[in-house]
Amino acid sequence: MSDISLCYTKQGGGPPFLLLHGNGEDGSYFVHQIEYFSRRYTVYAIDTRGHGQSPRGTAPFTIEQFAEDLSEFMDEHDILRAPILGFSDGANIALTFALAHPGRVSRLILNGANLDPSGVKPQVQIPIVIGYKIASLFAGKNPKAKARAEMLGLMVNEPHIDPEQLKSLRVRTLVIAGTKDMIKDDHTLLIAQSLPRSQLEIIVGDHFIAAKNPDEFNYAVDKFLSQFKEIPL
Repeated sequence: MSDISLCYTKQGGGPPFLLLHGNGEDGSYFVHQIEYFSRRYTVYAIDTRGHGQSPRGTAPFTIEQFAEDLSEFMDEHDILRAPILGFSDGANIALTFALAHPGRVSRLILNGANLDPSGVKPQVQIPIVIGYKIASLFAGKNPKAKARAEMLGLMVNEPHIDPEQLKSLRVRTLVIAGTKDMIKDDHTLLIAQSLPRSQLEIIVGDHFIAAKNPDEFNYAVDKFLSQFKEIPL
């Protein structure tokens, strides 16, 4: 059993639809998606461990742990299977979860995912690494520095997913990114090409297309979710 309970926002009616935010954020990032998709789904916008209103707890602060937290969340709320939309680190959590529990994911939407830190453009990643090293120097004496180092460490040290692992994942997947995303274009393409039942959608904007270009983003996601009848994988 987990050492914490995750906080979340729930809205709408119909089948469940899970939303996972990015690093340093909370479920409110998806305000435009909650409003839109709650017309047809019961939307759960979940605060990851140590983010938003969810407590840090004592378990490891890793993508793998966050994926197991999600599994327990679904158990607690009697959600056997659902579509999952993840953004940035949330996409990495969603992908890690799908690899571990493929039968629990009916559709997978990966927005701005990366398989390892090298997938992030250098102009973005280098300042993160510098910030992580500085925060780590003071982590032993300053709780805020420790928390910052832990948060930045997720982007410096994780994830670590072999693209070969993706070839066995049969879940229908939408890989979606911005035209000026912080994830390298060829890395996004690698993810899409490695997933056997995926499609790729590129939307005008940066990494934060769900927040900055919600109409086009929601349309693409909605079209994907409506494209196929729900059948056993």
